[in-house]
This record gives sequence, structure tokens and C-alpha cells, in this order.
Amino acid sequence: MTRTLALITGASSGIGASYARLLAEDCDLILVARRADRLDELAGQLRSRGASVEVLAADLATHAGIAAVTDRLAAGDVRMLISNAGASGYAPLTEVDPAEIDSLLTLNAVAPVQLTRAALPAMLAAGEGTIVTVASLLAFSASTMQPQPPRRTIYVAAKAATLAFTRNLATELADTPVRVQVVCPGVVATEWNSGGGRTIPWAMSPDDVTSASLAGLRLGETVCIPGLPDGAVGLDALQAAETALLSGGSRSDRATRYATPTA
Repeated sequence: MTRTLALITGASSGIGASYARLLAEDCDLILVARRADRLDELAGQLRSRGASVEVLAADLATHAGIAAVTDRLAAGDVRMLISNAGASGYAPLTEVDPAEIDSLLTLNAVAPVQLTRAALPAMLAAGEGTIVTVASLLAFSASTMQPQPPRRTIYVAAKAATLAFTRNLATELADTPVRVQVVCPGVVATEWNSGGGRTIPWAMSPDDVTSASLAGLRLGETVCIPGLPDGAVGLDALQAAETALLSGGSRSDRATRYATPTA
């Protein structure tokens, strides 16, 4: 029986490694991350479980790294793409090094689009495929004024773009066999959120995130929010608000509050 070939970015730890472990029983894998030593260690574990594993060391914060992965996708044999690689860049905008802005946006927003563009033609030609992008619950946080979320302008902009990209792509591909999903977890218990020995009591485990994602694919969910008890209610409200803004704002005349005041 032919095994699905899945390419996973950010596979050296956390959510990416969890996807790899969960899929290894049924899929062969291409593992992508910067740290080749960690990829090799994980690949050895997964091969012992029967998976064929390729390791591709690439930094998706660079255009050269993206090109290395899109070149591999051009072979046309990948039927599942999981774009998980990311970095926070949490800081007030004025404290973000201007040189880092491009790399943060490239990794968090450009790479998922470029990899999807590279993988999609072969999936459509084969009549099968799955594309998963990992965003964040913070993609919905732009208007949140609570003090708890970190300063996060660049990160939220990138993840909101990923969310919008994947939702629109799902509509674009609705009449095709290719499934599309964006995963928006809250705080996850990974190295990223546990630096310096910190523990976060409400953090979800990577395995719970990835299990929810794979279950959501079986349920046909385009947006998977692993911790939300009834995702349909919140997403229906979001869609209703978006529809109201689009229909209400698409007019030939200005709203009355913008009328030029008379002398």
C-alpha cells in the first residue's frame, strides 16, 4: 500500500515534531528545520517505526531556505504539507531591529505561501492533497487591549496574514479534492514558551494541538482552534461580522460621519 508523503516544516521540536510522530505510522516524511542534528535524531526514531524519512536543513527566514524547500516540493510527490515553522519576534515595534523585520515576516507569512504555491499544482494534478498552516490564536488579537498578551505587532500581522491566506485558499479550492486547514492554538508547552525553565499552567501540549488538527481535518474544519469548545459558534460570529463590514462599507457615498461640515 502506498504511503502518503508529508513535508513538515519546523519539525525539529514542539508542534512540528509532534506532527511527525503522529503521522509516522501512516506517512513517509520530509522533515525541515534549521537544526540538522535534531532532525537526524528525530528521523532515526521515526525510521524505527517504519517511516521513510528525508531530512532537509533549511532556514525558512531566508529566501535561499525557501528556495531549497520549494525545489524539493517541485518533485511533485508530496501530498501533505504542514507549514509550522515560525518565530515570535515579540517586542514593541520600536524595539524590533529593522534588519529582523524582513526575516520575521518571511518566516511567519511568506514561507507558507511560497511552499503552498510550490506543492499545490502536483496535488491538484494527482486529485489529492492536504495543506495545513499553523498560525496562532493571536491572529485574532489585534483589538485586544488586555495586558496579558505580549507586545507582538510583527507576529500578529504575520499570523493574521496566514489565517486570511488559508481561509481564502480554502474557498478557492472548495471544488477540488485538496483539503486546507489553518491551526490557531493558544499558548503551547514548547521550548518557545518555556525558556529559562518557565512553566505555563494553561499551556496546551503539542500532542493535543496536533491531535486536534488531524481530528479537525477529518471533521472538515478549515479553521482549527484546539482549545475552543464550540469553534463553529465563534467562527460563525466572525464570519457574520466580516459580512456586515463588507456589505455595509461597499457603498458609493461616504458615511455621514465623514461628511464635510458646513460653515
